[in-house]
Parts: sequence; structure tokens; C-alpha cells
Amino acid sequence: MKLLPLLRNIRKGDKVLSPFCIVTLLAVLFMSCEDKKNKVGALYTGPIEIVNDVQIKYSEQGKIKVLMKTPRSQRFQNETQIFPDTVNISFYDSLSNVATKLRSDSGRYDKSSDVYIVKGNVRVTLIEKSQILNTSELNWSPRTRKIFTDKAVSIRTVGSPEVIYATGLDAEQDFTNIKFRQGRGTVKFSNSDPGGSPAANSAPSQ
Repeated sequence: MKLLPLLRNIRKGDKVLSPFCIVTLLAVLFMSCEDKKNKVGALYTGPIEIVNDVQIKYSEQGKIKVLMKTPRSQRFQNETQIFPDTVNISFYDSLSNVATKLRSDSGRYDKSSDVYIVKGNVRVTLIEKSQILNTSELNWSPRTRKIFTDKAVSIRTVGSPEVIYATGLDAEQDFTNIKFRQGRGTVKFSNSDPGGSPAANSAPSQ
């Protein structure tokens, strides 16, 4: 705000405002400018783009390898993407058949590390092996084609009473060659109690 024209306008004859009035006026002008600056300078931290019915595909040599579907995506200033709703990912084999299916409650894509992170009731169905893997969080790197986590993991074969428990795993993106970082044991459930208490004689995993 220009002060000199304002001071010229407040002259009356040969007299000007007293020094006290001028100081008061300057203080009011300064506070007004600061308020305006604060309002203009407030940074927006919300999403800069929202997309519905999202499908993300990864292909190699013209063949689809990964297909991710989610109802909504939010993209932020740092290029991070948030998927606040259910995430479904299909991993395909060399014949373009779905080999593995993954679902989670939510997910996000970290641009800086080029990694997808899915969280909440993560369930992975290994179709060929007839196995179900459960955990709270999984990470997938499109660059290295690796799946990994440091969270607790359980895996069972459909129709088998045994469940393997471990902490952390590393695997190929099609979930072949799964390696547990720390095995916690194999628990055998009674056939009459498939979701209940483990049998007394559980064997440790190797």
C-alpha cells in the first residue's frame, strides 16, 4: 500500500497529522497488510486430482502383467497417490492368465520410492498353489517386480488344517519363491474346528 499519497490527502492547509497519529496509522496499515499476506500465503495440502474407477496396468512386451483396480485415487503435490477404498490387484503369468489375486482395504503409491503399499485385511489368493496368504500390509515394487513386508504373515493351503505363521516375507510379484524372514511355527487345526483352537502338538517351521 502506497503511504505518501495517503499522507498528502490528510494534509489540511499547512498542517499535517501529529507524529502520534502517523505512528498509529502506520500500525494499522502494517496489521492490515499482514492479515492479507497470511490469507494469500496459506498453503493447500489436499489432493490436486481425484479420479474415480481407477485401473492401472503394467505390461511387458505387450503382455499384461499386473492390473490394479480401485474405486478412487487422490493425487497430491508430491505425486503421492492415495487409494482410500478397496484395492484389488491381479498378477498374471507368462500365458496372460491370472496367477494371483490380492485385495486390501486401502493403499497408496509412494512416488519417491516407486512402491505401492496396500494395507488393512490384505488377502492374497495364490490360485495355482491353492493357498491363501493374510497380512496387515504388503509392498510391491514395479521396478524390481518384488513383493515384501516386515509384518506378521499367515499362509494356509485350501483343504489343509495347517497354517504357517511368520514375520516378514520376500517374493517375486507372482508370489513364487516365497521366503519368510522369520518363521514362527506351523499350527495344525482340528478338522472339526477349522477356524478354532490349534492342536496341542504344533511343529516349528524350518
